[in-house]
Amino acid sequence: MSNVTVDAPASIPAAEAPRYDFRAAEPRWQTEWERRACFHVEDVPTDGRPKYYVLEMFPYPSGKIHMGHVRNYTLGDVVARYKRARGCSVLHPMGWDAFGLPAENAARERNIHPARWTWDNIANMRAELKRMGLSLDWRREFATCDPAYYGHQQKLFLDMLKAGLVERRESWVNWDPVDGTVLANEQVIDGRGWRSGALVEKKKLSQWFLKITDFAPELLSALDGLDRWPERVRLMQANWIGRSEGARLRFALAAPEAGIDGIEVYTTRPDTLFGMSFLAIAAEHPLAAAIAARNPDAAAFIAECRRLGTSEAAIEATEKKGYDTGLRVRHPFLPDATYPVWIANFVLMEYGTGAIFGCPAHDQRDLDFARKYGLTVTPVVLPAGEDAAGFTIGDKAFDGVGVMINSGFLDGKPAPEEAKAVAIAELERLGIGTGVVNWRLRDWGVSRQRYWGCPIPVIHCDACGVVPVPDADLPVKLPEDVSFDRPGNPLDHHPSWKNVACPCCGRPARRETDTFDTFVDSSWYFARYCSPTAAVPLTRAAVDHWMPVDQYIGGIEHAILHLLYSRFFTRAMKATGHVSLDEPFAGLFTQGMVTHESYKSADGHWLYPEEIEKRADGTAVHRQSGAPVTVGRVEAMSKSKRNTVDPGAIIDRFGADTARWFILSDNPPERDMEWTESGVVGAYRFTQRLFRLAESVAALPATDEVPQDFSPAARTLRRATHRTIAAVTEALEGFAFNVAVARVYEFANAIAEAEKAADSPDLRWARREAVEIVARLVSPMMPHLAEEIFARLRPGSEVLVAELGWPDSDAALAAAETVTIAVQVLGKLRGSIEVAPGATEAEVLAAAAAEPNVARAIGERRVVKRIYVPGRIVNFVVAG
Repeated sequence: MSNVTVDAPASIPAAEAPRYDFRAAEPRWQTEWERRACFHVEDVPTDGRPKYYVLEMFPYPSGKIHMGHVRNYTLGDVVARYKRARGCSVLHPMGWDAFGLPAENAARERNIHPARWTWDNIANMRAELKRMGLSLDWRREFATCDPAYYGHQQKLFLDMLKAGLVERRESWVNWDPVDGTVLANEQVIDGRGWRSGALVEKKKLSQWFLKITDFAPELLSALDGLDRWPERVRLMQANWIGRSEGARLRFALAAPEAGIDGIEVYTTRPDTLFGMSFLAIAAEHPLAAAIAARNPDAAAFIAECRRLGTSEAAIEATEKKGYDTGLRVRHPFLPDATYPVWIANFVLMEYGTGAIFGCPAHDQRDLDFARKYGLTVTPVVLPAGEDAAGFTIGDKAFDGVGVMINSGFLDGKPAPEEAKAVAIAELERLGIGTGVVNWRLRDWGVSRQRYWGCPIPVIHCDACGVVPVPDADLPVKLPEDVSFDRPGNPLDHHPSWKNVACPCCGRPARRETDTFDTFVDSSWYFARYCSPTAAVPLTRAAVDHWMPVDQYIGGIEHAILHLLYSRFFTRAMKATGHVSLDEPFAGLFTQGMVTHESYKSADGHWLYPEEIEKRADGTAVHRQSGAPVTVGRVEAMSKSKRNTVDPGAIIDRFGADTARWFILSDNPPERDMEWTESGVVGAYRFTQRLFRLAESVAALPATDEVPQDFSPAARTLRRATHRTIAAVTEALEGFAFNVAVARVYEFANAIAEAEKAADSPDLRWARREAVEIVARLVSPMMPHLAEEIFARLRPGSEVLVAELGWPDSDAALAAAETVTIAVQVLGKLRGSIEVAPGATEAEVLAAAAAEPNVARAIGERRVVKRIYVPGRIVNFVVAG
């Protein structure tokens, strides 16, 4: 293979023009891997090798890959290549999470069909990802917008419907009255639709729900078994599922309203009931509706509440407001005491019972509300060390443990647990409440009023009700001839698509025009990869072989919903007979963000990194105008701040291996990493350095015969070789990719140092061994360079590094010839000694005592104690 010199990339001095031609080498090796089907596996392999399924979260086809993609897929590719070299049969697939609002918005804004926009983007991103040299089985590629995929999803849904895991009911949603569509919580910004700017309303609509709450207890308990998941992700999921123990009790209205004589409340703190100062209900509560029917002011306040989002985050961020209804409720333990009933904008109907009792002294939200409206604040839990007579609450509620005060029969009892149990027992004795376990988790609403999603496969018949689409009629395909010139869901406006005969009675009926939440698409794709061309959703033999995913890799932003929905969906597929397992992902790794400095022009506009020129003093100017530029902080790359770097441009200038190497070299992969020009240049120079080391060895006479004896220089290099094998192996096993990179840098220094020694056949052999090993060690990280080096060393060979096993470290060669022992006198370091690894304690102590500096420090004093920590330290304790 000829070595063609190419122009040096920008930022590389001409004197350092490259000898390794990545522009020729990278596509050549990618073609060879594909020709030899290096990364292909069968649905049900019969080769007997242990399976390993590595998967990175699949991307949304936005049109271009970004550095987050580069980091994510590089990490996964290192794992896949390493495990393949370790003898595993590796499943490493790729696909596209292709439905969703961005495509529909593109259709409206660019006058282009969502399908064309999506498939064009997929083609662009596929080409960019292939340039990275990822060891993917591209035969398994699919997009969720393909009927060949979503038709099977419709089948899964119908099976779940049949199994009682699906329900249709009314629920409150964020409604954009201008666009005529439901908005996700994230699409409500300051109470307005993110696209139309219209004030969002809360509206009740009939929605389809997947009954995830049926699995809440096991979704929570099974987290304990996910010991290869980050602890913080398990905690986030546990908090989202939200198991709590408390009481459900009924507050009697002092005067009934519209036939309602009481309000039911769920509380986790029944021990604080004596600290109550108000009761608050949600704007959607039946009692609120009854009051609004006769009170215009209450109706106006409820309308204001409905312009907030439905998420807890939106509620927490807004100013807490209320409306005093004039009604009062009786205290469960103090029949003569009554408290005001408020409609409050921070109470959600979807959580608990849609009503809470307020104890301002011990809940910050309640305290803020009470201070705003001048309500009483009575402390009932006394912190340790405080005096009950003088304890008051200021601007901060006390939510810690203590003892009960001002609480009648609860006084003196430890809070919260013992006092809570006593309070629940009294509620049950009085017949007005009971102890219950409650869950924060709510059923998963999957209905979306938009076109670009998987059609929900049901038909509505006036005579027969809701009728499942027969299996023979799947997939229910989206119509292609849709118009986006009107607000709302194009499927509602289509002249014919929704009109269909009822499968049961044959009368005219209507298709469901809602489509699935795109989280449904991503909740089972990992299982479809096991048999992506099967005529059924999942082939049990393939799924049973490959699942669970051994290593799942993706961003922490998906720690809750995507992972939780996938865990539920897997259980639902088990209940319907499609899989045999509960948990989809045995191991989870969440990588950090890729960050970069941000830059701003004098007129306040964000600038791309390529638009600025950095000065030696750290300042920056605009590359064209020379105007000063403000250098901002290092933060996650984002389009809005233009602090992004185009991976395609980096690959053009430096090659894919350089990008991969730098991505791996900077920080531990779970932490954020800063992308810097100097760092990329340094990584590029290292690729050239490794290639030059290989060229130097390739020019020497080669022999496969192992020398009988090795010179000191050759032994030193061989020791470095086998120590590096052990160190890099340990690092890759532990996801410490940056450590593996550091060990390779050290190894390259050792190889370069050996070049300075006197030439001899044994040293030549050791140098060749070292360079072959370094090629194999870097092959998961820089696969193209590894192949190029190996080909240089073995011209004419058909062997690919991608097909080689992982090198083994010779423990005897890697063992140290000597061990350095620190020697102290009275705990103060006085010297060090070199001893053989197998030296006895007596030999070590004798050598330590003879060390000149140690001997002088001891002098004529008597040694009263000798302390030896094997392999590490000696300490002499002396008298006088």
